[in-house]
Amino acid sequence: MAGSADPSVPSAVVSDERECGTPCKEDAEDALLEGDRTFTPGTARAALRHRTFRTVYIGAFSSNVGTWMQNVVLGALAYDLTGSGVFVGVIIAAQLGPLLVLSMVGGMLADSVDRKRLLIGLSVAQALLSVGLAAVVTAAEPNKLLLVAVVLAIGVANALYAPTFGSVLPILVPREDLAGAISLNSVQMNASRVVGPVIGSFLFARFGASWVFLFNAVSYAAVIYALSRVTLPAPPATGEQGLHRILEGVRYARADRVVGRCIVIIFVFSLLCLPFITQMPTIADDNLDIAARSTSYGLLYAAFGLGAVVGALSIGTVFAGSDQARLVRRGLVGFAGMLVVFSLLRAPAPAFPAIFVLGAVYFAVITSLSTVLQHDLPDRVRGKVMALWIMGFGGTVPFGGLAGGFIAERFGVTALMLGGAAAALGLAAYADLARAPEVSLSPVTVD
Repeated sequence: MAGSADPSVPSAVVSDERECGTPCKEDAEDALLEGDRTFTPGTARAALRHRTFRTVYIGAFSSNVGTWMQNVVLGALAYDLTGSGVFVGVIIAAQLGPLLVLSMVGGMLADSVDRKRLLIGLSVAQALLSVGLAAVVTAAEPNKLLLVAVVLAIGVANALYAPTFGSVLPILVPREDLAGAISLNSVQMNASRVVGPVIGSFLFARFGASWVFLFNAVSYAAVIYALSRVTLPAPPATGEQGLHRILEGVRYARADRVVGRCIVIIFVFSLLCLPFITQMPTIADDNLDIAARSTSYGLLYAAFGLGAVVGALSIGTVFAGSDQARLVRRGLVGFAGMLVVFSLLRAPAPAFPAIFVLGAVYFAVITSLSTVLQHDLPDRVRGKVMALWIMGFGGTVPFGGLAGGFIAERFGVTALMLGGAAAALGLAAYADLARAPEVSLSPVTVD
């Protein structure tokens, strides 16, 4: 079915036409309303004009708010139940560990099965598991083993879901609007990180953890409804089977210099440059004299999240026409500089603007790097390559956090941040992501 489409027509338009049989009434209305407007290719506005992208995007944002409500409360609940940092680490590992182990399987599924059914099925599974989580914590003394098991099951479902969703979103817009779509996706990810914890913390304090988990279960209805309203492009046919199919993304990354370097950068950046995020309570207490359980700490973390939203949005607006490969290198240098500045601060007042800028540069790097990675990816390997990205960006977090905690205890949290800055400078030197013209015209084969 996908092979019969006119390649000059954006996939989002093709999808909506297939669903209706003829151009949809809503598409005609959009064309009438927007016919006299001009949209700069690659901008966030240009991406939002595509109805299929817009529908899925709004549903994903609503669902992610619920997810981050649950994530922040899980850590607090784990500590309240045990008073043990080790148990908190176990819960985080159960949440995020499957991303490192199962993302490649999720990527293989994304490129081989009906993506719409897979995403809806995994969303339903995560909603039901969140209801189960609410049931577990209603007990006066929740069973800790059962709690970890349910969180692990949610982590497994998310590890299969994330590569599929990550591979679908970019193909809902034409390639020239890819930067805007990726920028907007980064914005909703970070906006949900700001909004979700605020709502989750309020509900947790007023009503308890079980209501937070139930609210998260309900939030999946938004993305399920959005997905049910659209038709997603079918995965391209491929002759690969079994383990060869799973490893196809690795082979492609090894064969394509730019893709390979993007994957290396996200792995190293997440492992060595980002552990300061998990140590934010320590930084606040030791360096800035801000108590971890205070309004000031909440504002400090919110400033970081808001900066990340601005940084991600800038790639689809201010820097939409810029060379994304150069932005990655310059962003890494800027990140290193701001991390050094933040590490040397010893007063609360300058810390708020500093961490805002640090968050902005941090996610400008992530968004521009993701744009470079996905710009020339063939659809047949998109899911499997995005699985590698998710393994690097999400799956390394527990291990980087554990290593960062050891370094912070042994050498101090300032040394941890200075080490991360040095690693970012090394990555800036490595980040030669310019693609030769002849390479972009000749897709790499992995057979």
